[in-house]
Amino acid sequence: MKKHLSKIIFAVIIAVFIIFCFIQAPVSEAVGSLWALLPPIIAIGLALITKEVYSSLFVGIITGGVVYAAASSSGFSGMFTAVVQDGLIANLSDSYNVGILIFLVILGIIVVLMNKAGGSRAYGEWAAKHIKSRAGASIATFFLGVLIFVDDYFNCLTVGSVMRPITDKHKVSRSKLAYLIDSTAAPICIIAPISSWAAAVSGTVDGVNGIRLFISTIPYNLYALLTLIMVIFIAVANIDYGPMKTHESNAHNGDLFTTRNKIYEESEEPITSKGKVIDLILPVVILIASCVAGMIYTGGFFSGTDFITAFADCDAAYGLSLGSLGALLVIIAYFICRRVLTFSDCMDSIALGFKQMVPAILILTFAWTLKTMTNLLDAGTFVSGIVESATAIQILLPLILFVVAIGLSFATGTSWGTFGILIPIVTSVFEKDLLNVSSTGDIPAMVIICISACLAGAVCGDHCSPISDTTIMASTGAQCDHVNHVSTQLPYALTVAAVSAVGYLISGFVQNVFAVLGISIALMLAVLFTIKLFGGKKQAE
Repeated sequence: MKKHLSKIIFAVIIAVFIIFCFIQAPVSEAVGSLWALLPPIIAIGLALITKEVYSSLFVGIITGGVVYAAASSSGFSGMFTAVVQDGLIANLSDSYNVGILIFLVILGIIVVLMNKAGGSRAYGEWAAKHIKSRAGASIATFFLGVLIFVDDYFNCLTVGSVMRPITDKHKVSRSKLAYLIDSTAAPICIIAPISSWAAAVSGTVDGVNGIRLFISTIPYNLYALLTLIMVIFIAVANIDYGPMKTHESNAHNGDLFTTRNKIYEESEEPITSKGKVIDLILPVVILIASCVAGMIYTGGFFSGTDFITAFADCDAAYGLSLGSLGALLVIIAYFICRRVLTFSDCMDSIALGFKQMVPAILILTFAWTLKTMTNLLDAGTFVSGIVESATAIQILLPLILFVVAIGLSFATGTSWGTFGILIPIVTSVFEKDLLNVSSTGDIPAMVIICISACLAGAVCGDHCSPISDTTIMASTGAQCDHVNHVSTQLPYALTVAAVSAVGYLISGFVQNVFAVLGISIALMLAVLFTIKLFGGKKQAE
């Protein structure tokens, strides 16, 4: 009975949700209603219960197609058009998505090259001499994630490929590695003034200096800041709770995966004994420099635009694919000149690198298609209506925006889309206050707090969602079963979210950054120490 309890609970929840959908609007009026959230809820629930990502996402996509066909009275042909043409084909022909896939494949090739050349093994052996404990491996992963702040995709894949040999050596579970990667990807990018995320946020409010507004939101971005504090605390204290505790205990006994990894193959073995630490460090440096150069190139830096503006106006997907391709050519030439790999070895790595990234490409494609279904059903309009109806209670608005952003980002798997929907609502609420910004230069504190709540909630929902690009990339970087990553990370993310919610509740009454941030940090540390005393389990070194 216990084995089927979760499935029964899920079935009951879905049944109740569908009843509420019918109460809110008939299926013929599903567009812009509660029905728009049904496809992602089904996909996410199935993934967490069945532990099967592909089938769960596909069922969610089909559900979206069926609801859309019913709403548009287009029958089976409408469903097939929505799923195949508007969904799969449109997403695989979208230039931004293709750019991300190209970057993904090239990074896979570079990782195979570094492994074949012996750079990863040499770095692992070097790190084993300098990093003596599981806590040290976790802290090293954290700091590398902080250093690579320009883009979350780039962060996830690079940190994973560099740190896997070290965390494996110290018996850190792949689920824990995925959590560390994910927690230093979006949370870092959303508080880094020079990042693809800053570029996205800075263009959402008209009539206000975008970069200045973004920098103003950083101290109020409670979820991102508290997540970083939690990562450091858990790494230093070496404790875990929830499903992660089981994964870490199993890793200490030699099982890094807990649920045997059914997707990712073992890393390519070195074919030479000449590999050195430089054979990993230099390719990573080349990759970082090339990707940054590619991003500012797309923003017009080499045509006379200043660096900050070029970064703000960059095309991240094009820049990353352009930079990674240039880096790949240089890295191949470097390994051939070093005589650690032959030209034939390098060419063989292309197919192997692509093969390693096939699972991530498939999950991303399905996740993008599921997001298309929610867009066709106009989930944004439904959520916007909820927020606009709550704007009368301005004191509670930061908390409301934070919670709504979490729900929308979790259901749609996109943080950028979430703050793209919610921030214009905030600006419309405070339109009169923003009219004076151009003359006074001062952005009202409540505007900054509410926009910060949107950003924090978007990152939190993105952090929790199985269909989030960043969550998928973190699983890929750690070569961890995707559902394992989601289920082990969820309790940690929800802990930070609960404390952040209290902080945003306080911010509505006390619009002082020092008071809000100070109380939130104190509360976060109190919760963590309580977990350490009563709920956490310290892992062996």
